[in-house]
Amino acid sequence: MTTLNISQPDVTLLLDMSGVIREVTLSDAISEKGVEAWLGRPWDETVTELGGDKVRRMVEDALRTGVSAFRQVTQRFPSGRELPIEYTTVLLGGRPGLLAIGKNLQAVAELQSRLIAAQQTMERDYWKLRDVETRYRLLFHTSTEAVLLLRASNLRIIEANPAAVQALGAVGPRPDSIAGRDFLADVLPEERDLLQAMLARVREQGKAPGIVMHFGQTRKASLVRASLMASDPGPIFLVQLSPVGSPLPMPTQADRLSVEDLIERMPDGFVVINQEGVIRRTNQAFLDLVEVGAKGLVVGERLGRWLWRPGADLTVLLANVHRQRFVRLFSTTIHGELGASTEVEISAAGTGEAGNPHIGVILRDVARRLPPAEDANRLISALGPLTEQIGKTSLRKLVRDTIGVVERHYVRAALDLAGGNRTAAAELLGLSRQSLYAKLNRYDLGDETPPPGGARS
Repeated sequence: MTTLNISQPDVTLLLDMSGVIREVTLSDAISEKGVEAWLGRPWDETVTELGGDKVRRMVEDALRTGVSAFRQVTQRFPSGRELPIEYTTVLLGGRPGLLAIGKNLQAVAELQSRLIAAQQTMERDYWKLRDVETRYRLLFHTSTEAVLLLRASNLRIIEANPAAVQALGAVGPRPDSIAGRDFLADVLPEERDLLQAMLARVREQGKAPGIVMHFGQTRKASLVRASLMASDPGPIFLVQLSPVGSPLPMPTQADRLSVEDLIERMPDGFVVINQEGVIRRTNQAFLDLVEVGAKGLVVGERLGRWLWRPGADLTVLLANVHRQRFVRLFSTTIHGELGASTEVEISAAGTGEAGNPHIGVILRDVARRLPPAEDANRLISALGPLTEQIGKTSLRKLVRDTIGVVERHYVRAALDLAGGNRTAAAELLGLSRQSLYAKLNRYDLGDETPPPGGARS
């Protein structure tokens, strides 16, 4: 015997010829009690006011044609609950009366509500995006600094503001008149290799020192800086052209060169911060470290926005300066706005003024510094005896012993770098504290074990 699964209506009403309810049947999907109160009442009295006309029309259509069209009404249950129900009414053939069959549309109504809410959210997001784009356009076109957007793949100009059009000496009524033009065509042949080398370094490292180039018919000198930006369909370069003033005259005496000029020309980053770590003054080398194009975007911000590493952040630096009045060889990391991370070594000193304390901070890029010779020699010396075991010991044991020696070396180096702080050392090695303690015990680098349920920092 084959069993047929026939979908049961959510609501079934047996009506007499006048539209009065005689029997009520609900499906298991609608768990309502007290529907017996409907018996003997006209069907149009059990729905909302707007649905009364639809109910009467369905009864009239069924009496006239035998079946009515589907109509949606809001069914009001004795408990006070209201559900959207789609009904059709059928005239019974074997006995006088009508049968109203209803389907619950609550799930459909909820989906419609969600769709409307999603459409409204998309509309709000669209107008927010339009607002941001309008502000960007306003800033871009009113900026007095020449700014260009170049396609990274072919160095063609995507967009340029009026200041950039003027700096390039282009002829055209609007800034978009140079869109699509090859930027290299505006560069002197002898300066093209220098420009391409700078852009290649920006693509690889996220930053590069600015270079001086000459543009326009008068070949006016401009300082060129570039940043790499993600875009669709490919990355683009944001190029800034800043006019270079007349060269400074050579001083006849050493004391004629101001301290501000010396700080600005320093190859190391320099900032002045207050006791809360807010930047008050900076030089160009620091802007290059944090990958920011203008000093106005840095002054007033906390140094901790870019300077942080577990166990070596701004809070630790300020605490050491306040306690000792100066700091030397403070190793930490600078995180640039474009995503580049640079290892730096910091020297800092406070002014000692009670009413207006300030701290001078020098940041030196040590990312390219070679490791200390004694550190490399110590690792080579530790690996030397293993080399003598070739031919005497299996390859598997040689590899295992070599891994142990290298692992012990770098665990000890991380501890030295973190100043003995095991939590910071674990962060540097990418290990959990429990894993670090296990390695310390394995290599006899520490005589303490972590307390139950945790580890000592």
